Amino acid sequence: MTFTRRDMLAATAALSASPALAAPRFQPSWDSLAASYTVPEWFRDAKLGIWSHWGPQCVPEFGDWYGRQMYQQGNKVYEHHLKTYGHPADFGFMQFIPRWKADRWDPQDLMKKYVAAGAKYFMSMANHHDNLDMFDSRHHAWNTTRVGPKRDIVGTWAKVARAHGLRFGVSNHGAHAWHWWQTAYGYDAEGPRRGQRYDAFNLTKAGGQGQWWQGLDPQELYTGRSMVIPDGIDTIKAAKAWHAAHDGEWIETPPPNNPGFVKNWLDRQNDLVDRYQPDLVYFDNYGLPLGQAGLDATAHYYNRQGGDVVVTGKKLSPLQRRAIVEDVERGFSDRLRPEPWQTDTCIGDWHYSRPLYERGGYKSGRDVIQRLIDVVSKNGCLLLSIPQRGDGSIDDKEEKVLADMAGWIAVNGEAIYATRPWRVFGEGPTKLVEGVQNEGGAKPFEAADIRFTTKPGALYALPMAWPEGSLKIESLVGAPGEVRRVTLLGGGDPLPFHREAGGVVVELPQRRPAFTPVLKIEGPGLV
Repeated sequence: MTFTRRDMLAATAALSASPALAAPRFQPSWDSLAASYTVPEWFRDAKLGIWSHWGPQCVPEFGDWYGRQMYQQGNKVYEHHLKTYGHPADFGFMQFIPRWKADRWDPQDLMKKYVAAGAKYFMSMANHHDNLDMFDSRHHAWNTTRVGPKRDIVGTWAKVARAHGLRFGVSNHGAHAWHWWQTAYGYDAEGPRRGQRYDAFNLTKAGGQGQWWQGLDPQELYTGRSMVIPDGIDTIKAAKAWHAAHDGEWIETPPPNNPGFVKNWLDRQNDLVDRYQPDLVYFDNYGLPLGQAGLDATAHYYNRQGGDVVVTGKKLSPLQRRAIVEDVERGFSDRLRPEPWQTDTCIGDWHYSRPLYERGGYKSGRDVIQRLIDVVSKNGCLLLSIPQRGDGSIDDKEEKVLADMAGWIAVNGEAIYATRPWRVFGEGPTKLVEGVQNEGGAKPFEAADIRFTTKPGALYALPMAWPEGSLKIESLVGAPGEVRRVTLLGGGDPLPFHREAGGVVVELPQRRPAFTPVLKIEGPGLV
């Protein structure tokens, strides 16, 4: 066959127009991500996710950030570690990894409970600041297929969650490991072993000969000496101040003079999304991790999944809120937000705490549902962590929280899932303070605190508690539309109502099908 010049030009033009050679839709810049991204409808419909924030730091069952705080003399975690396991120069964090056996982890049974409690998406932690990958990582030898449970934690969760019809997400906290771990290179400033460096300072790959970690380099776990406390500090107070001013800062920028850490983080993140194809990625960062690397990772993920996915970050600018979804950690929004968002919280500590269990410190099922109602009314989703013990199980009080959530959702889920906000998020006396990590100071909700959601043809009013006798809804005064029918979800017949100065008053029945009521309000023009 003979090709003419015209044939060659046509072939060249066709090749140039090939989608495979076209520029990717998402480029690694905030402007490009913001211009091309739209939050997927599945996320806006889902409303509630459950999070497995689980790893070797749960083995001692003593709460959050055990790996960092066990190396800080004067800290309660250090004191607990000293009494329970020994001095951190002798028994360092990495010794918890072989003790993390996950021998009572039953992901099928747990997922059934999470689905009953209302979860529409599920998130597995892929790594924490302790720098252990919970998946079959190609770029990090310290992963759970080689050490600890010797199982692919993320891969197992992904398979089980999807088999139950849930969207699947992963959380990556590893960008902070390089400074978070520097306490492991420190020493006691006071006492009989003052000045003796902790385990990370002296461990080498060669030292693993004949050990459980033979062939692994502990410096790859502890990240190396990026910011080591100098010799000669001789008081606990001075050591604490040094750490607070240096490695204790929440640093989002790449580590100086360590480009290898950034490259390795990006390789691991891209491997994670390529291998498990999650629907959602949670970054434990303000903005995105590690400067340009976070933008590169997000563009890669969006392009790979066609943009029908979610990435979250915290404390975002208006431009950034168009590029990724804002996450509000353990905090509140005081307004109805135009962009979909997420709050993440936990019924206890992020890592399992036996003392918290023993003193009855968990959020109740009612507390969780009230948070869910408030968040959904403001165009958000709630991601809830149920802490697992080191062995993978959950305790009886956590079972009770999930069961109480399930009971409420079975009656009232219609007013949560696939809803959209009304013209106002709600009304009532309780004022929430905008911000992160401030939920501990919030006042309890009252029956007069009402939130609203909508579906085509229906407005839902969700009081935070049962009022005595009747409920007045002030936001219906002057609202467009006409109220013609009001029913209680789970309650059967329509309820009597009337208008009076200041609101529409609905008479509630004595029977209470759930621990907070939901009213379905119908009539032309309401939504």
